[in-house]
Amino acid sequence: MRITRVMGAALLALGLAAGPAAADSSPSPSASADGDAPTRAGTSFRTATEIEQGQQATASGSTGDYLYWSFPADTGQRPTVKATVKLPDAHGFETWQLDVYDGLRRRQSCQYGAQTRTAAQGAGSVELACVLRTVRGWAEPWANDPLPGTYYVRLTVVDLGAADLGKPVGAEVRVDSKDIGGAAAVDGSLGKPLVPGIAATSEQDEDGSKGAVLSSFGSDDGWSSGWWSDRWVWTGIGAVLAALAGIGGYVLTRGSGRPSRVPPNV
Repeated sequence: MRITRVMGAALLALGLAAGPAAADSSPSPSASADGDAPTRAGTSFRTATEIEQGQQATASGSTGDYLYWSFPADTGQRPTVKATVKLPDAHGFETWQLDVYDGLRRRQSCQYGAQTRTAAQGAGSVELACVLRTVRGWAEPWANDPLPGTYYVRLTVVDLGAADLGKPVGAEVRVDSKDIGGAAAVDGSLGKPLVPGIAATSEQDEDGSKGAVLSSFGSDDGWSSGWWSDRWVWTGIGAVLAALAGIGGYVLTRGSGRPSRVPPNV
């Protein structure tokens, strides 16, 4: 009975300790309302419009244009990119495609989602989605695993009739992430996130210098900050449970400590 009470109290304490870690796996919150969402898109990787996770960016363009946005993603996040293309009133069948590239401009595969969809004749809009794999902290040089840094979104039409080329369209893009936590932790980390440093912003700073594109991206406390993850909590739970199991087994099997056949006065 004593062992049962001890194990129950230990499990209750561990459950309270694991509570904050479980809360960390909730989806990332939306961007603050005071930030103005972008209303344009870039036309190449170098001119991609920066968006934060949780923002809904909009843009206007023409059928046949390449529309580019960029966003940051850190270790343990599973980004979901959604795009809606508003089509003109009169058009034929059109096939639109949403592609996502990492900081090295390697095309990333989608776990699931309608990455390519065909709009029927006269349809008002078409919706696309891409759920990326979880961003890893480290990978082999030959691997194509998603790593922390900048990611690029490219939206374009890949099949349409010649009469529809150049017609005006509107686009909406939003990126959200789910924090996977210690389930995706690996033994290693990048020295620096994969962010571009060659391109420069068009506006100069007060001292006359130009800053690198996406230099302000990342979380408030830095990229992949800290060593803590809920993986440590579950490791601790396993260690305590193993210790309690050992103590319980010892108590149950040790007996009275004196064989019954030995006289009590010996």
